[in-house]
Amino acid sequence: MSTAQVSLPLPVLPEGWSAEKDFKAIGSLSTATQRNIEPVGPHFLAHARRKRHKRTFSEDERIQAQENVRKVEDEDAGDISEPEDPLMLQRDAKDWKGQDHYAVLGLSKYRYRATEDQIKRAHRKKVLRHHPDKKAAAGSTEDDSFFKCIQKATEVLQDPVKRRQFDSVDEHADVEPPSKKETQKGNFYKMWSPVFKAEARFSKTQPVPKLGNENSTKEEVEHFYNFWYNFDSWRTFEYLDEDVPDDGENRDQKRHVERKNNNARKKRKTEDTQRLRKLVDDALALDERIKKFRQQEHAQKNKKRLDKEAETKRATEEAKKAKEEEAKLQAEKEEKDKAERAEGKKAKEAAKNAAKKNKRVVRGGAKDANYFHASGNAPPAQIDAALNDVDAIISKIDNEELAALTAKLNGKKDAAEITAIFKDEAQRLVAAGKVKNGELKSLSA
Repeated sequence: MSTAQVSLPLPVLPEGWSAEKDFKAIGSLSTATQRNIEPVGPHFLAHARRKRHKRTFSEDERIQAQENVRKVEDEDAGDISEPEDPLMLQRDAKDWKGQDHYAVLGLSKYRYRATEDQIKRAHRKKVLRHHPDKKAAAGSTEDDSFFKCIQKATEVLQDPVKRRQFDSVDEHADVEPPSKKETQKGNFYKMWSPVFKAEARFSKTQPVPKLGNENSTKEEVEHFYNFWYNFDSWRTFEYLDEDVPDDGENRDQKRHVERKNNNARKKRKTEDTQRLRKLVDDALALDERIKKFRQQEHAQKNKKRLDKEAETKRATEEAKKAKEEEAKLQAEKEEKDKAERAEGKKAKEAAKNAAKKNKRVVRGGAKDANYFHASGNAPPAQIDAALNDVDAIISKIDNEELAALTAKLNGKKDAAEITAIFKDEAQRLVAAGKVKNGELKSLSA
């Protein structure tokens, strides 16, 4: 950037102007006042400090710079303070990919959880301690290699993309899963929770379900393992890429390195997926809750089977009982029917015998009535006619009517009275349409 100087002359006074005649005062000075002045301000304090300690300007500035460094260190000592490894201080700045950026800035215990503010304050603290100018002022012959490491660490960690690439391969942030023997001796949930917590930082889906404890439900445990078996990781491996040559003339070499890097990324991604799958498999195999849930399912299945068998047995017993009850009822019915048939047969025989007896009584009544002949001995023709009419009456009436007729004849000895009874019966039968008028000739007169 260039500058140009422009000369501007002062204004020309009017011709004939003079201070004695043309100058006009617009005010007057006040009278002097005596006041006490207190010397204050940073410059006065610096002057007083130099005078008191008999320092030169350069000595005072150097000492003040050191005190400022200590002040910053004291302010950050609460959360950003860790001893520096002597080997780390001797690291070659060119090997920046092999350095632990968090350790360089003193953020080892925070790592991927470190905030932007912590990174800025850690950078300021390290710069104040390892700046080449400060080292030179202190008379140190140390080179600026570690200072370059600090600058590179800050560059990576303050860039979201580069920091994610570094976090993807930061093995110091990983938690080694416990062995089977260690898990069996210790607390499964306490030992495995940090492992999954460390892996959870790579999940695209947040929040990540927690491992839980022995009181977790089956649904919570199944959700946890389903999530991890379908884990969607943002983890990438560009940080480990081989540097692509900047030589624009050798394009083939550049393409070769790019293909090599792509293949290496895919391989590392596959290996990491397999590693995570094995980790989840191991945790699942050691999780006592899975065994408990399987035992509960087995017990539930057995319970269902036993309940089903009990229900089948109950239904079989009920069917058998119903069949036995039905057989019993059938036997009782048959027995009752048999008894009823026997009783009916007996009654029938009794009725038959009673009918025979009644028929004998009726026929005897005809004899007692002199075969319906008025006087003297009845001729054979009258006897035959009377007996035929009596048999006709017997054939036309049922057993009840026969019994009724017999009841009327019982105890009767008078022929006329007996004859009248037979005639009344004959008329009844004629009226009932069972016998034609005049059919019973011996009883028609």
